[in-house]
Amino acid sequence: MDVGLLTVIAVGLVVIMTGAWAIQRATRSSGWIDTIWSFAVGLGGVVAAIFADGDSGRRIAAFLIIAVWSLRLGLHIAGRTRGADEDPRYAKLIEEWGASAALRLWLFLQVQALAAFILVLAVYLAAANPEPFPRFIDLLAVAVAIIAIGGEAISDRQLAAFRKTSEAKNSVMEVGLWRYSRHPNYFFEWLGWCAWPLLAITMPLGWSWLSLLAPLLIYWLLVHVSGIPPLEQHMLASRGDKFRALQARVNAFFPGPRKGESLT
Repeated sequence: MDVGLLTVIAVGLVVIMTGAWAIQRATRSSGWIDTIWSFAVGLGGVVAAIFADGDSGRRIAAFLIIAVWSLRLGLHIAGRTRGADEDPRYAKLIEEWGASAALRLWLFLQVQALAAFILVLAVYLAAANPEPFPRFIDLLAVAVAIIAIGGEAISDRQLAAFRKTSEAKNSVMEVGLWRYSRHPNYFFEWLGWCAWPLLAITMPLGWSWLSLLAPLLIYWLLVHVSGIPPLEQHMLASRGDKFRALQARVNAFFPGPRKGESLT
């Protein structure tokens, strides 16, 4: 494991997220934090893929996957943020923090830098894998990544289209992929990080087992911490019984059959 390279990436992530903190304090728009974080993970992953010492084909695959993921997600969040109101999740935190909001937000973003490093570590371990590319499991990983990036893009596009309708102000999203999961974009985001252990794992395991931390971390964050819980709390406050009814008939995360409806 190249400790020097990983140290440079870690320091870079801390600096970038400090820059995100400064931008939020200047603009009072927290949406740019997620935009910068997405590009930061992508940049760290690209650097890891370029300078890792694994098989060249594997490094190219890692480079392309993380670059496409980062550009798509970062540009999507940037477009959504431009001209939008304050992100309700960050707004709630800043209100709760009160006079200490500036310091606590900086510390919170350093935790995000740590999360970003764990994700970049998975990219590095995949790129550093010396096994000749492609193995069967590598092809499976690429397929998972393509499905995940495509599925998340479709989910985001469907939600963006819904938000432009008159029903969006007082109704809930329940068309397309959103018929089968309340958060299909989160599901596909998690699925994409499941591709990295497939690219990274070698026998004997060595350090490659650490790549499993990426999908575990993303699942924990999206399902239990900063993804679904605050968003659904906001939706319950703004949509009330309509969202409660949606919770009763549609899975929160993993896509599946709608509850209480016969299959057609």
